[in-house]
Amino acid sequence: MPFNIPILLTWLRVALIPLVVGVFYLPTHWLPLADRNLAATLVFIVAAVTDWFDGFLARRWNQTSAFGAFLDPVADKLMVAGALLVLVQLDRVNAIIAFIIIGREITISALREWMAQIGATKSVAVSSLGKIKTAAQMTAIPMLLFHDVIIGIDTHYWGEYFLWLAGVLTVWSMFYYLRKAWPLIKEKAETL
Repeated sequence: MPFNIPILLTWLRVALIPLVVGVFYLPTHWLPLADRNLAATLVFIVAAVTDWFDGFLARRWNQTSAFGAFLDPVADKLMVAGALLVLVQLDRVNAIIAFIIIGREITISALREWMAQIGATKSVAVSSLGKIKTAAQMTAIPMLLFHDVIIGIDTHYWGEYFLWLAGVLTVWSMFYYLRKAWPLIKEKAETL
């Protein structure tokens, strides 16, 4: 396993996930709800920034690796799933939209793994649609974690808007990837 700054940042993101979730389970006399919201939001934002920064540094310093390519999306999916589950429990996110987003991540991860096994990884490479979906998610989640008004902006309202947008893009991108992979899926199914 290679060890460099980009991979260290990805491991940092993995380590921050329990903090985003755990802050809501602290005793109330330790941290009031408004402070929990702010703490979880800030930790999530730091984790999201490391997501961008680790990829940027890996490409810039030519430190990309197979392990980094594996760990980065795992960290992203854990971060999003953990935050969504907390938001569902706090009744800030509809369980259906959380299920759609998490279900899509599992489906596409399984598809990518299978495509890698048959040597067709490029068929399901990350598209710009997937990047826009991720941007909508990474905008929505901290807004929903914060769950308050800041400088006149109702973060819950806009967080819900961006999360539903992410949900639509999630379904759209899932069908996009499945459609691209369909000829290989059909071909492999016929040979079984």
